[in-house]
Amino acid sequence: MKKIKALDLEYELITNHKNCFDKEMFLNLVTDYFLEYDYIVGDYSYSKLRLKGFCDENNNKCNEINNFNNLDNYIKANCAYGCGYFVLKKASK
Repeated sequence: MKKIKALDLEYELITNHKNCFDKEMFLNLVTDYFLEYDYIVGDYSYSKLRLKGFCDENNNKCNEINNFNNLDNYIKANCAYGCGYFVLKKASK
């Protein structure tokens, strides 16, 4: 697994669909808004990278919209058909 350092934390690249992960582009977009999330998902639509945070079920900030178990539904309903996407998981402390 590829390790990425961002926001003074370490993340593991656990999915890289269509080999689309671009570290520099990701680091330019990620902000401290994502610190509370266990996962950061990036998808490309019209050549633009969009980021969304997701939580594990045991995270008290988890709800239906950001539950990682609903990632497939998010990809199907909110991302461009067949787009490239990646998933970064916050590494254990």
